Amino acid sequence: MAEELVAEIEGLGAKLGEARQSIARRFIGQDRVVDLTLSALVSGGHALLVGLPGLGKTRLVDTLSTVMGLNENRIQFTPDLMPADILGSEVLETSADGSRQFRFIEGPVFCQLLMADEINRASPRTQSALLQAMQEREVTIAGQHRPLGKPFHVLATQNPIEQEGTYPLPEAQLDRFLVQIDVPYPDRDTEKDILIATTGTAEDDATAVFTADELLAAQVVLRRMPVGDAIVEMILDLVRACRPDDPSAPEIVRDTVSWGPGPRAAQALMLTVRAEALLDGRLAPNADDVRKLAAPVLTHRMALSFAARARGATLPDVIDQVAAHITKVEAAA
Repeated sequence: MAEELVAEIEGLGAKLGEARQSIARRFIGQDRVVDLTLSALVSGGHALLVGLPGLGKTRLVDTLSTVMGLNENRIQFTPDLMPADILGSEVLETSADGSRQFRFIEGPVFCQLLMADEINRASPRTQSALLQAMQEREVTIAGQHRPLGKPFHVLATQNPIEQEGTYPLPEAQLDRFLVQIDVPYPDRDTEKDILIATTGTAEDDATAVFTADELLAAQVVLRRMPVGDAIVEMILDLVRACRPDDPSAPEIVRDTVSWGPGPRAAQALMLTVRAEALLDGRLAPNADDVRKLAAPVLTHRMALSFAARARGATLPDVIDQVAAHITKVEAAA
């Protein structure tokens, strides 16, 4: 590895460490959630934060916009939200001389960090308005292509679908999210720290660590990080083994999974394992990184069969067993 690239990787790892510390001052105790969100941003992708209301998801996104130096907009998704409320629309204006012309008014999607709050409370029609934006970083309105901010990231929060007034996200949109991040309840000590930190007269502020240009440069450095052949093969083996119709799929996948992940899952793993190595102060990812990122990358790209759901099976458990199966097979080889 060239010395220049080593220096860039080490410098980026140190800068991400500063960002992590700055975020932790306002988002207390959820270190794994912070790391996964940072991994999504430095990988150039979008993240889906899943958890009950009141667990700090909105606070995390707001803090990230400050720390990463990004222009943020927020959309509160509701059942009556329309696509034009997200993308913008053309209005007919009359000038002083009486002539008329259309003027485009940008919607909140024209930013660098879009917070899609409670995204699964809007109808699938409105959710689909984000598909082109998330994949191509542009939108097409009235036949004209309009680029979005650089970089452009969507951090969406989602309530559990068991709650009233929620809709399942379309599979095509779920696949656009690099990772799904489950936000759990804090433990007792963490909740005590949150209680003390947020009920006084002042709270700690996050400080800017990155700028938008520095984040773009970081995303280029991450893609230059080396990934060993063994890790590439492990990623392919894992993703393909999670497809029930693939010859390499173990019995648990064939018995429980209705459909599995596509090629975007392997791409997401290739990027996020590099980010995991960066956050851990290493120059290249290892097999443990693949196992740690398997559930966040694959869970929202798979579906359980009806019989498996009735038995109480969960996708993270299935993915963990597949990862363990892959590890045993590779060790035996």
